[in-house]
Amino acid sequence: MNIRGGRSAAFLHRQLGRAVCGAYLAALVLPGPGTWLRHPHALVLPTGPVGPLSLHTGELLLALVLFSAGLQVPLPSLARLVRRPGVLLTGLGLHLAAPLLVIPPLVVLLRGSPDADGGSGLVTAMILIVTMPVAAGATVWTSRGQGDQPVMVGLVLASTLVSPLTVPLTVQMLAPLLGGGYADTLATAGPGLGGGSALTTVALPCAAGLLCRALLPKKRAAKAQHACAPVALLGSLLLTYVNASGALGSFLARPRPVLLVAAVTVAALVCALTFALGRLSVRALRLDAPVASSFTLACGMNNSSASAVLLSTALPDKPHLLLPVLAYGLLQKTAASRVVRTHSPPGRPGGRPCVTTRR
Repeated sequence: MNIRGGRSAAFLHRQLGRAVCGAYLAALVLPGPGTWLRHPHALVLPTGPVGPLSLHTGELLLALVLFSAGLQVPLPSLARLVRRPGVLLTGLGLHLAAPLLVIPPLVVLLRGSPDADGGSGLVTAMILIVTMPVAAGATVWTSRGQGDQPVMVGLVLASTLVSPLTVPLTVQMLAPLLGGGYADTLATAGPGLGGGSALTTVALPCAAGLLCRALLPKKRAAKAQHACAPVALLGSLLLTYVNASGALGSFLARPRPVLLVAAVTVAALVCALTFALGRLSVRALRLDAPVASSFTLACGMNNSSASAVLLSTALPDKPHLLLPVLAYGLLQKTAASRVVRTHSPPGRPGGRPCVTTRR
């Protein structure tokens, strides 16, 4: 069973980029099941419904991915990271600084656009993406590229734990750059953008995985890792399909090709800038390949699922603004695939010969 699980995980890791594209294609061709899964469903037991308890498919899949990520991290490695927090704090600072460095140039570039609001709608969507915590899916790409998983898990947890403070603060700092009423909308919604739901959907499953790794005997922990890895990868792909179905469903109902081109263009620009910022930073810091991979992914990969929820809450009358969120979600996964190929040590899955640097 362990060999089969390991082979399944290795195969999915090798084909992860193609599988992600397949999930988006499935959402385009058959968005109905994904749209249905996006809605909460009441939990019904043989004795009848259990009060108001409901299941959110996206939250369950996210919890599965993070539980698996926590299970891969030896507790001593995370403890060493906490005792020597320089790497963790540097990565967190880079992640938090990215919106303030990337959004202002985007505003300048879009001021001459033919859009009536000067592209403020698209910029609003980008703000709600780049201010989010590090995407949980970054742990999957870190595993594929043999990056530093303790650093990545630490950055996911740290960015999530500080998000109730940092997300509203960053949004309020960037809101004055917007026009067309978007500034007032974000300024009003700002205090509620850092809700604590991410703490339960991100921190608790990850902590549960870490605890299981610490409590289980070594052989049982290894068996659990082999069994959980392919299931978590499949869960990540299903989560991608569910999120893509929500945005593509509304677009297919009212196609707007010009908006689609603009959304993809803006998302591609922001994605390129955030990953470039990460790459330049790791070169300046002279980090070794595994940590460099984790830093770059943390800078460029944000929780697009959370940003889609926040965008729908803050601007429920503008569902078309989910398109740049969807485009960014796909592009950041494409960029992540390139990062893990670049930074993976020779002889590792997804790797190619590269020159590592020392801290």
